[in-house]
Amino acid sequence: MKKINWGIVGLGNIANTFANAFNSVTNSKLLAVSSKNLNNIKTFKERFQIPNKYCFQNYEELISCEDIDIIYIALPHNLHFKWIIKCIEHNKNILVEKPATVDLNEMKIVNEKLKNSNLFFAEAFMYLYHPQSLSIVDIIKKNKIGELQSMESNFGFNAIEKKFLGFKWYKINKKKRLFNKKLGGGSILDIGCYPCSLSFIIAKLKSKIDIDKLEIKNIKKDFGSIDVDLEAYAELHFDNNFISKIKSSFKENLGQSTKIIGTMGEIFIENSWSCNPSRITINGNNYDNFDDSSKNVYSFQIQKISECLLKKENKPIYPAMNRYDSEENMKILSKWIKN
Repeated sequence: MKKINWGIVGLGNIANTFANAFNSVTNSKLLAVSSKNLNNIKTFKERFQIPNKYCFQNYEELISCEDIDIIYIALPHNLHFKWIIKCIEHNKNILVEKPATVDLNEMKIVNEKLKNSNLFFAEAFMYLYHPQSLSIVDIIKKNKIGELQSMESNFGFNAIEKKFLGFKWYKINKKKRLFNKKLGGGSILDIGCYPCSLSFIIAKLKSKIDIDKLEIKNIKKDFGSIDVDLEAYAELHFDNNFISKIKSSFKENLGQSTKIIGTMGEIFIENSWSCNPSRITINGNNYDNFDDSSKNVYSFQIQKISECLLKKENKPIYPAMNRYDSEENMKILSKWIKN
């Protein structure tokens, strides 16, 4: 069986989680890695049995390697755009960590560059490849909760509270990616993009939408002592009368819950993004619990993207977001950030 060869650019925490997912995938192989940190290269080489000739300290050397079918860009947000463009220039398929870019203009340039190519491109919203998301779409399409009305979706964790010997205090390291504007920090870009993306996907299930007509109301942000948001709230009013209330936070353990409300009932999703454990309830009754919910959520993404590449397809399978969806989602994020 032919396997798709993957290369990873940037070997931080997310790259480790992603690399572990190959253990549960049948049609793909992690063949190459690249990092400017020699210790990270050594760790990956030993842990994932990467041959010497596929360990690169220069990103472009990996991208230009003819044995690699697709590049996973796992670099800090501010570097995504540059290396997406490099991949396009080297005719490489692309999976880029979210957010794909740090602003709408960058995403528009990416789509313009991709316009005349047949390259695969996807933004790494891994939850959209999981059976849980497929079930949610199926529930709505089968009219099990009636006509869609609204939703509420959160993503938050406490990234600033420190504890020692029973004492607690708040500490923000402005050099850390999460809190650094130059690195694309802030809760909206880093984690708010998740409830924003799901709002976009669900709103489209009600009826056609025009993001240019979207109204964002009741925006609230907490910047603390820094120049990026530590916490943010917004109400998305789509032009088809669907309303989504979303919140992101580096201050509160909001969890990952989502509630989708229709005229005949509601869906509650306990773990919208990690899908672990995977639980969906309709009006409080269990709908589906997936036997493979303990499986690395990224493995579904790798498997399905590799299926697309083997079939010579250049966009992910619905409900995963294609490059045009990523541009629409970035329009929402940009409005939320700027207003």
